[in-house]
Amino acid sequence: MRTVLCESEARMALAEPVSVAYCNSALQGTCEVPQEDVLLNSSPSTAEPHNSEPGEDSKMERHQVNSLSPKASPAGSSVWTTCRDGEVKLRMEEQGFGSEAPKTVHQLLQESVDKYSDYYALASKKNGQWIKLTYKMYYDECWKAAKSFLKLGLERFHGVGILGFNSAEWFIADIGAILAGGFAVGIYTTNSPEACHYVAENCSANVIVVENHKQLQKILEIEDKLPHLKAIVQYGEEIKEKRPNLYSWREFMELGRDVPDSRLRGIIASQKPNQCCTLIYTSGTTGQPKGVMLSHDNLTWTAAVGGQFIALSDARDRQEEVISYLPLSHIAAQMCDIWAAMSFGVQVYFAQPDALKGSLVETLREVRPTAFLGVPRVWEKMEEKMKSVGMKASALRRRVASWAKEVGLQTNLKRMNGCSEVPVNFRLARQLVYRKVRKALGLDRCTKCYTGAAPITRETLEFFLSLNIPVLELYGMSESSGPHTVSLPHAFKLGSCGKELFGCRTLIHKPDRDGIGEICFSGRHVFMGYLNMEDKTKEAIDEDGWLHSGDLGKHDKDGFLFITGRIKELIITAGGENIPPVPIEDAVKNAVPIISNAMLVGDKAKFLSMLLTLKCVVDAETGEPKDDLSPEALEFCQKLGSNATKVSEIISSKDKAIYSAIQKGISAVNEGAVSNAQKVQKWVLLEKDFSLFGGELGPTMKLKRPVVAQKYRDQIAQFYTDMETPSGEPSART
Repeated sequence: MRTVLCESEARMALAEPVSVAYCNSALQGTCEVPQEDVLLNSSPSTAEPHNSEPGEDSKMERHQVNSLSPKASPAGSSVWTTCRDGEVKLRMEEQGFGSEAPKTVHQLLQESVDKYSDYYALASKKNGQWIKLTYKMYYDECWKAAKSFLKLGLERFHGVGILGFNSAEWFIADIGAILAGGFAVGIYTTNSPEACHYVAENCSANVIVVENHKQLQKILEIEDKLPHLKAIVQYGEEIKEKRPNLYSWREFMELGRDVPDSRLRGIIASQKPNQCCTLIYTSGTTGQPKGVMLSHDNLTWTAAVGGQFIALSDARDRQEEVISYLPLSHIAAQMCDIWAAMSFGVQVYFAQPDALKGSLVETLREVRPTAFLGVPRVWEKMEEKMKSVGMKASALRRRVASWAKEVGLQTNLKRMNGCSEVPVNFRLARQLVYRKVRKALGLDRCTKCYTGAAPITRETLEFFLSLNIPVLELYGMSESSGPHTVSLPHAFKLGSCGKELFGCRTLIHKPDRDGIGEICFSGRHVFMGYLNMEDKTKEAIDEDGWLHSGDLGKHDKDGFLFITGRIKELIITAGGENIPPVPIEDAVKNAVPIISNAMLVGDKAKFLSMLLTLKCVVDAETGEPKDDLSPEALEFCQKLGSNATKVSEIISSKDKAIYSAIQKGISAVNEGAVSNAQKVQKWVLLEKDFSLFGGELGPTMKLKRPVVAQKYRDQIAQFYTDMETPSGEPSART
């Protein structure tokens, strides 16, 4: 049963432990931008001080702080900068969505609280009860957090690192840091102490907010190497050991009581839409992470346009409800859960910290969101679980499900191609199967199911489409503030990432004869630059202002964008042929259901080879892949007459049935290859599946190819010890 607590109880429940560590140091190497280069109509407000008591109405003050004329056009001298205090020329258009008046994060926040004041904004489950904050309470908590950051000594354009699982405290720390004039900086919870150090040092973090004792230990291990660090705040659990400058969340939120509201108002009034307010650190799959500088306008404009594009409802018409569970250090989660939600008055429910280890479906069933974004691995896990459950059903149920899926797939493929006819058997299947499946998944109210952040296989898309759950692809990057192209329920194609958001443009740079070239972006969602990385920024943004994605793609005749590969992932064979690995890897995984991950190798070599892993059970706590085969893999083995139950058994015995099946699947894929150079000639089974735990996958489950290549360099080298190019059937390396 859902229980909504009163305002005072909600505040009490939110006030949980935190911590901080002092270290005095001045910021080095900031860049000064001449004020005369900045065109901005913004002056300090003469409004009355913000009410000290957060429960009092502060609507008048919210309207007056940092007012911005609709005709104002903030501009620096360039569309990019790498300086923490730099300002950029906004990519304003003469008309349309690109001409919307720029606004700061505070302006967006005050607009949302004026429109949605008493609507619920955030819902956190504590001790079995949903504790909810309204938009007005949300605003007041952010204001209090901002003053507390100032009390701790947060300096202008310095970082506030946030290291923890999604929560109301995460959101409030993020927005509070921005209001106080700092940078909100998410840090992946899976980061090692060394990786945390890199981010915290790079953004000159004054404060780091951690979730619990485990994350606190990482920061304590490196705090002596962080000259700008002044405090640590812990929000998720009681502090186990008191330390200087370590604060509980409750203590932190009380710190700023004596900071004058006028001081915070002055800082807010000085903020400009063309200044940086958030840093998103890339996952570092190809080197050190880069600090992607996002401006106020990047966030507020993209949130408004993205929400309109996918037709998010205004809360005053019908309030959307979503679940926050994807890493908030990633732009996809931030844009969906914080900024778009704020723009449309969405109610955000926080999942449990073990969401990706199994509890997500329980939260889905309870919340029944109206929109849901999952990275491909989330959809794949759902698919695997449903297949596993289906195996245990009676023969009759399996036949009905099989019939319904065939009807669903064919009907939805026709619908995708413009056919609006709904056959009778589809209506029957909807009653018998589809509605029950949606309800079981908690998606019965969900009208917008999305996937992004990594490639998803056609097999998974077709699986859900067959159950009348179109999973729509969107595409973008941290450097484009999240989305660039998005598929829509009435306008999608399997394998396509949809069409550009309103006010955004795509250029296919140097297309080949098939129309494939590098995908480049333009629009107000394009980032400011990489913090302190001028060379990298110049690589990303060309002289004409286009953002180069590094991805290869093409448009079809209807304007849908298809991603065909990534430039840095391209394998260039000794014969000079450019081969995108993902389509071949996906084809092998589709052909051999026991395969979990596949990585193609063969750069500068005479032929292609492949590293393969098997589907196995994963430790729910650590995420470590185990030796036991998954239920789906076990069924595959049994069908082939193999009694294997472990990965090690298959590899040690070179299980003839399994090895033959893999070889047969790869041979089938090779038959469809466009050239001999694109055929897989050798392969090997690895003892462990790729994982976040093992370092082969990034936080969004994207394959870290350089890491895998280094980790299994001996196995890869073994492929090519015999330099004769294989001929005929592919072979397993023994």
